[in-house]
Amino acid sequence: MTEHPETVEPFASAYGFQDLIGFRKTEFREGYARFELDLGPQHMNRAMVPHGGVHCSLLDTALGAAGVYKGLPNDFRRAVTLNLNVSYLAAPKGRMLIAEGRRVGGGKTIYFSEGHVEDDTGLILARASGTFRLLDRSH
Repeated sequence: MTEHPETVEPFASAYGFQDLIGFRKTEFREGYARFELDLGPQHMNRAMVPHGGVHCSLLDTALGAAGVYKGLPNDFRRAVTLNLNVSYLAAPKGRMLIAEGRRVGGGKTIYFSEGHVEDDTGLILARASGTFRLLDRSH
């Protein structure tokens, strides 16, 4: 059985936690990454807004991914988070969370990224900055 090219996801899931939470990579290029999450009841806290850990996980992933691109959609360098600062700004009005990360500096091993989470109405929900360490420096 062959798959139709138009139904094949361009980005593969990178790890089990991504599958557990349910977010997906939608854009990935040098210095930039974007992830999306359709909100469900499993993402909510007692106040019926997304748990802060959901925002944090999306931001950690997007900011980290912004510094690991190797030139292909599903090929990337490995990195770990050294520091992540998150500021929560608003509760979502929409039904989807969108996290964007951009590499803003660094060197061959350590890099810095910034980004935000917004909902599908464009409301900015959280902002973050982070420091990451590449585990393999090959390009």
